[in-house]
Amino acid sequence: MRAKGISYDTGFVYKGVIGHEPWEPETVEEELRIIRDDLHCTAVRVMGGDPERIEFAAACAAGLGLEVWVSPYPLELTGEEMLALFADCAERAERIRRSGAEVVFVTGAELSLMAPGFLPGAGTAERVAALLRPDGLPERVAEVGARVNDFLGKAVPLVRERFGGRVTYASVPLERVDWTLFDIVSVDLYRTPEVAGRFADGVRDLVAQGRPVAITEFGAACFRGAADMGARGLEIVEYDADTRAPLRLDGEYARDEAGQAAYVRELLEVFDAGGVDAAFVFTFALYDHPHRPDGDPRDDLDLASYGIVKVHEDRRGTAYPGMPWDPKAAFTAVADHYRTS
Repeated sequence: MRAKGISYDTGFVYKGVIGHEPWEPETVEEELRIIRDDLHCTAVRVMGGDPERIEFAAACAAGLGLEVWVSPYPLELTGEEMLALFADCAERAERIRRSGAEVVFVTGAELSLMAPGFLPGAGTAERVAALLRPDGLPERVAEVGARVNDFLGKAVPLVRERFGGRVTYASVPLERVDWTLFDIVSVDLYRTPEVAGRFADGVRDLVAQGRPVAITEFGAACFRGAADMGARGLEIVEYDADTRAPLRLDGEYARDEAGQAAYVRELLEVFDAGGVDAAFVFTFALYDHPHRPDGDPRDDLDLASYGIVKVHEDRRGTAYPGMPWDPKAAFTAVADHYRTS
């Protein structure tokens, strides 16, 4: 792969509340340095819903020589709110690009699932259920694709008016995106038992279309059985109905860091072999899913986290003194693969 990447969460925003807390600029800078030096990444996808945080992290990454994929994440926003967010972030991304950095703009992600108006449902879980309902699936997929492409047809020109670099969109396969709008084909892609037998062939088919292909999201949580759930690992978390803050797990689960590491390593190998141009492990850390090893097992939210580090609430880590986390086995798997590939 040309771009060896990982995503960096600056905080998903829901009803004005930002998930990444505490936000410590000096920690952000050091984490991005670790991403470059110890994970051997050459690219980082800066995700989140707050434009100022995105710009700060993106500028830090650019200063470290990383390729930066600026990725505003519109969670439960209206169409007009999304367009305003993209316009703001595109202007910020252009400032960073003009400093000499390699910057790609990601015009949203998984819009059909993360935002209202594309599928019926009051939240992501309801929209996923609506999309996958077996009756009328072909017609529903066509309708969703038309709505997503109609919105992107408005968003992309808005972005290109403000940003002079390459532009893409982090899609889910069923959205059937019109890729002629973009410079890069980008897909959030997870391997589950249902698709495992044709997963590698599917990756090669994407690459065979002739445009650069990026896997903008892949990974696994670290409980036993998480690899089989693919992108749905966070479904074992119970969330506050009003704030969507994670509260506890819905049961007791066994930790399986080795399983998380194996999943990430195996998919990196598939993407390398398939000719993918860029890949971004999801994710470095999820600060709102902390590791709580000493209390009720249902309180250890890190088991559902896709982060390759486990975040502590009340202490600093030992592997990297001063950082509020410790690496998981997947951290080493990513570092080893990127160092040698």
